[in-house]
Amino acid sequence: MSDDHEAARIAGHAGDLLMELRETSGLAGNDLKDEGDRRAHDCIVELLAQAYPDDPVLSEEGRDDTVRLSHSRVWIVDPLDGTREYSEGRSDWAVHVALVQSGVAAVGAVALPALGTVLATDPAPAVPAPHPGPPRMVVSRTRPPDITDALRDALGATLVPMGSAGAKTMAVVRGAADVYAHAGGQYEWDSAAPVAVAAAAGLHVSRLDGSPLRYNQPDVWLPDLLVCRPELAETVIRVTTA
Repeated sequence: MSDDHEAARIAGHAGDLLMELRETSGLAGNDLKDEGDRRAHDCIVELLAQAYPDDPVLSEEGRDDTVRLSHSRVWIVDPLDGTREYSEGRSDWAVHVALVQSGVAAVGAVALPALGTVLATDPAPAVPAPHPGPPRMVVSRTRPPDITDALRDALGATLVPMGSAGAKTMAVVRGAADVYAHAGGQYEWDSAAPVAVAAAAGLHVSRLDGSPLRYNQPDVWLPDLLVCRPELAETVIRVTTA
């Protein structure tokens, strides 16, 4: 099986497990969040170990083993991106599975289990035609970044509050939004798989200053992220670097 197929299969399997847990366990609140994180992590790590026993794994819910830094192939996963949305019965949460090769998010799959879909790098999603109205910019439901007002004004954009980073990025891929600009900092697992899928779909992906995103770094904190339709990238970068 190809790396792309395995990433999609594993993300989808973990997503199915999370949906079943939410619908049948009777758990709620923090108990549901914690059990979802644990079960999805165990599922993904076990399936990756079966398929790729020699590849290190960096997971939000696992211990960071720095042996990964000596490997050119590293799997970076977020077993449950958007625990709040998951526990609230919403649909804007995701499962991320990415393969990073030589620092680049080369292969990825993002499951949106509550929407019944998995988006992956192969076959790459087809981004819909441009939206006829003003650009739509996805922002955090609870913590919109400081750059939000300046970008909204420069683009003439409407704001679309949404949950997890994966759901926001996939909203751009799916044509439900046009820009996702994040300035509050994230970890590598928050964006590796979504960035791989968005890049495969032909969207612009970078840091807010236009520089490349690099993964499997000693410090797994990424200060910012831009995913958008290519025709909007120049304006966003100009505003965020002014």
